[in-house]
Amino acid sequence: MAFPVTEDKILAAEETFGRRLPDTLRERLLQNNGGEVIDNENNDWILHPVRDDSDRKRLVRTANDIIRETEPAREWDNFPENAIAIANDGTGDLIILLPDDDAFYIWSHEDEPFIKTELEDA
Repeated sequence: MAFPVTEDKILAAEETFGRRLPDTLRERLLQNNGGEVIDNENNDWILHPVRDDSDRKRLVRTANDIIRETEPAREWDNFPENAIAIANDGTGDLIILLPDDDAFYIWSHEDEPFIKTELEDA
C-alpha cells in the first residue's frame, strides 16, 4: 500500500537529479508514493517512490526509492546517460525519464529501442 508524500520529499529527489519531475508524476507521488501503474499497453509496473524518512514505516516502504533504483541503473553500459528510472516490471525493464524530456519511455534491458508510453493507476 502506498502512502501520500509531502512536497519536500519530492523536492529532495529532484535536487539529487538536478531536474524537476513531470507534473503528472509529482501529482501521482503526492497522492500515492509508489504502488502499481499500468502503461498504454496495459502492462503492470511498480512505481519507485521517493524516499520518505518521516517515520519508520514510511522509511521501510520507500527503501527502493527512485534514487536508489536509478544509481545502479546508471552504471549499466546501455542505460541512457542521466536518465531516471521511475518504475520497473520485475524482469529488468524500466520506465525512464530522459534528460530535458517529460515523456515516459519503456527501456528494455535487452537493447531494444525506447518506447514512449503513458502511465495511469493500476
